[in-house]
This record gives sequence, structure tokens and C-alpha cells, in this order.
Amino acid sequence: MSGWQRTVRVADLKPGARQVVEVDGVEVALFNVGGELFAVEDVCTHDGAPLGDGTVTGEEITCPRHGARFSLRTGAVLAPPAYAPLPCYAVRVAEGWIEVRAAG
Repeated sequence: MSGWQRTVRVADLKPGARQVVEVDGVEVALFNVGGELFAVEDVCTHDGAPLGDGTVTGEEITCPRHGARFSLRTGAVLAPPAYAPLPCYAVRVAEGWIEVRAAG
């Protein structure tokens, strides 16, 4: 699948909220940061820990296990121990739903 997948209603992901959803068999963490939506794979590239419960500061997520930091916008590593970027997904709103474009 390489199309858009409907995930949650926009009204259910208010600013400051997050939710982990499945997109084409992959766990994806959705974040609403000040009204802007981001979607990243819910796995730290350092050791595979889930990121959905990490600390969000601005557009950055910090892994709760070892403190690696990533950009929610680009997936870039901002602090070790991770060195590989975080997979990001395109997000859009359609008919009141948040849709994420599956990879591939």
C-alpha cells in the first residue's frame, strides 16, 4: 500500500496530544504540536524503544529510554546515542480525519 490511510479524527488529537496508530503494518506516532501534525515511526533508531511516550519539546521528541533526540519535522537526529534518522510520514487532513501516507 502506498496511498493515504485514515487514522484518527482531527477533533480527537488536540494540540499537545499524541496517539500511536498502525499504518500499513507499522506503528506510527502522531503528534499535534501547536496545531501542526507530525507522524514518525514509533521506534527509536538507537535501540528500538517506542517513542510515543517520549518528551516533546517544540518540534523535538526525546526517547524515554536513553535520551536520543529527533526532529519531528525531518526525523534528523539531534542528540546521540542515536545516529540514524527517524522515518517520517506525510500527514494531511481530509474530511475531518488525519490521514498518513504509507511508505513504499
